Amino acid sequence: MSHRQRALPALVLLLWRVAAAEYSTKTELDYEFGDYRGKWCIDDHGFVYGIGEVYYPSPSACPCTCTVDGPVCVRPRCPRIHPRCTRIRYQACCPVCEAMARVCVYGGKTYRLLEEFRLSRCERCRCEANREVYCSISDCPAPHCVNPTYEPNHCCPVCRSGPNCFAGNRVIPAGERVTIDERTTCYCTYRDGTWHTHPQATCEQHPKPSPTPNASTEPPAETAKKPSGKRPFNPRLDVIP
Repeated sequence: MSHRQRALPALVLLLWRVAAAEYSTKTELDYEFGDYRGKWCIDDHGFVYGIGEVYYPSPSACPCTCTVDGPVCVRPRCPRIHPRCTRIRYQACCPVCEAMARVCVYGGKTYRLLEEFRLSRCERCRCEANREVYCSISDCPAPHCVNPTYEPNHCCPVCRSGPNCFAGNRVIPAGERVTIDERTTCYCTYRDGTWHTHPQATCEQHPKPSPTPNASTEPPAETAKKPSGKRPFNPRLDVIP
């Protein structure tokens, strides 16, 4: 083997060592995370985006625009999540509901579907199939009496003593004629075509009775004429000229 042939492998080895030395002067971070500002942007998965491109750094991150100063991210206006949502995932920075509870939540309480409940004596509510609560307020009819009372668990007033009306300051029952005094009789009347009584009774005035005759006020009777014993005079009509 000539001298030139022996020197060639040595030269190759020397060049390899010089190249290795140059390579070893740079750390691993210099190659993987070099200064790329003003050149491109990198997301969480290592994908590279050019200046001006819009990208999502991660599946749940907000959209970002790659600029010469680095990524500029803006949070979009996301729709509101329903309060009965039980499972949420994030898509393009915004939460998305994936499951809804099959109940109604109202006033901090939970109700089953189609369940009815009361908020007060007059307000009735229902949990509908669409998981919304609808309420209605009772419309009370006019009472049949002038002294209704409110009882527990009842929205509308009730007439405990039945239909009645006023006769002056006195309450009298309907369907009866009530003697108020010796000259006055009152009774309740109904409105036309209904069973609702008028609040004021209809009263009738009776005439004042004539006084009963007695011994002190009876005029003296005519004294009966006693017979005188004489024959009564009877004129004869046949002798009259």
